[in-house]
Amino acid sequence: MQASEFNTGVIKPIECVKEGFERIKSDFWLLLAIWLVGGLIGGISLFIAAGAMTCGTFYCFLRKIDGESVKFDDLWKGMQWFGPGLIVMLIIIVPILALYLMIYLPFVLAAVAGSQLGPEAGLGLLIGALAIDLVLLVATVCVHTLLMFAFPLIVDRNMGAGQAIKTSARAVMKNLSGVVGLIAVNFVLVLGGYLALCVGVYLAIPIIIAGNVVAYRRVFPRLDDDRRFERPPVSAVGGG
Repeated sequence: MQASEFNTGVIKPIECVKEGFERIKSDFWLLLAIWLVGGLIGGISLFIAAGAMTCGTFYCFLRKIDGESVKFDDLWKGMQWFGPGLIVMLIIIVPILALYLMIYLPFVLAAVAGSQLGPEAGLGLLIGALAIDLVLLVATVCVHTLLMFAFPLIVDRNMGAGQAIKTSARAVMKNLSGVVGLIAVNFVLVLGGYLALCVGVYLAIPIIIAGNVVAYRRVFPRLDDDRRFERPPVSAVGGG
């Protein structure tokens, strides 16, 4: 199988989550720590290192799902894919930042305008902002869904950012029903985590990542050759 080839109709959402948990449960707390530290570093670095940390996290989960050993230091291997990871992370973050900007912008404008805004004008501003927010929210969800396999493709298939984005989008569209079902199951896990005094969310995240990696592995079977987990060439950093 070529690096960009993939299977279709193989994602069974509940099966993926169950299999993911079964495969990671022996190293659950280690993988939870890896995800937490990676996310913390990504945030502290103002998301500059977030892509690399995400790649490192997926590297660890992929190894565990593939039945290989994992250690905490494996997180730092994500720095091998700093360039491609940064590009994909920016594509993910920009719509989110735009969404937050549009949510708070009407309140800022109303505060600046003060009494110059009448009730009708204020209501019109709010309705317009809410409409834009809805469009941005839908666009953000769509972008995130299409990029679902981008980070594991960078790590597992040594793809550049452009190729990983295109291949992920193609694979998601060809497996759309399974992907949507998996997202629904993940939402239920997150909701259950919030109901468990919010602490449960942190415990649900490794299970969600594991389920997503199992789904990825069903779509993109393991390549038993030297292409796995190698640093991509410089020309592949932004390549298509």
